[in-house]
Amino acid sequence: MTITPTRLPMILDQVEVVRVERLSPSFVRVELGGPCLADFGVDGPLYDQRIKLILPHGDGPLPSFTGAEESWYAAWLERPVEERGHLRTYTVRDVRGAGSDTRLVVDFAVHGADGPAGPGASWAARARVGDRLVLLAPRRGHEFGGIEFEPGTASRLLLVGDETAVPAVCAILGQLPWRARGAVFLEVPTAADVQSVAHPEGVQVVWLPREGAPLGSLVHAAVLEHLGVGGLRDEDADEVGEVDPDLWETPTYSSSGEEVDAAVTLVGHDLDDLYAWIAGESGLVTALRRALVTDLGLDRRQVAFMGYWRRGVAMRS
Repeated sequence: MTITPTRLPMILDQVEVVRVERLSPSFVRVELGGPCLADFGVDGPLYDQRIKLILPHGDGPLPSFTGAEESWYAAWLERPVEERGHLRTYTVRDVRGAGSDTRLVVDFAVHGADGPAGPGASWAARARVGDRLVLLAPRRGHEFGGIEFEPGTASRLLLVGDETAVPAVCAILGQLPWRARGAVFLEVPTAADVQSVAHPEGVQVVWLPREGAPLGSLVHAAVLEHLGVGGLRDEDADEVGEVDPDLWETPTYSSSGEEVDAAVTLVGHDLDDLYAWIAGESGLVTALRRALVTDLGLDRRQVAFMGYWRRGVAMRS
């Protein structure tokens, strides 16, 4: 009797670095290839599609997932970190080629003065063609999740992020319809990190190089000014009180457990036509969430707030 191996509903396989490009002082672009990518795909636009990469621990080996079953994650966690490596989340910046020649483009933000380099940034800084890692990604025809950009019928967009959100925002911009309207504010470490990105004419893209200014200070002020409330609140993100390092709130989900009724129709507010997507360091995101939801009264069903990382807090694998 022939036993057919279990086929996981997602891609969980090794891929290889086929190209590396240093885009700027804070960004490294890595192109990944492998036979498994012939199955990569989602039903609809990718937008800010998240994937996961398992990176080796130092010069250690990559874990094998040959014959992996649904319980693979629990089994992986039981291994010593020297054997299992580090699991990190990234955005698909672009997809090139098709079939067995499919390539995934992933842009890595390499942290500098705002925090110590973690396993992902360290790996990207020394990545070379031929390096291998493990990819966890959508398999065509199966539900995977990982897309938070869902503007619905909103007629105005507000996209905000620090350098860790730049790949996701740029990916979204390249897939927006030509008629889209709105504004984008991206805070990056230096002027050399400003990128040229395609976007609809009706979407204003503003780059904010910190050049030593506190993380989040420039983008926080710029967003409030854009909304016409520049003097409402302008404080450092670290002054917002307790910050949830796992902050993740969308129109249909809240990391705090808050109930969300996405079916309610909003009327009578001058921001009713706005959809806001905000991601980056958790303190920055928390400060903007309070400004938009608490101070301005923007209904939280119109926003996606995502804490990608937290200064001084090590990410969990």
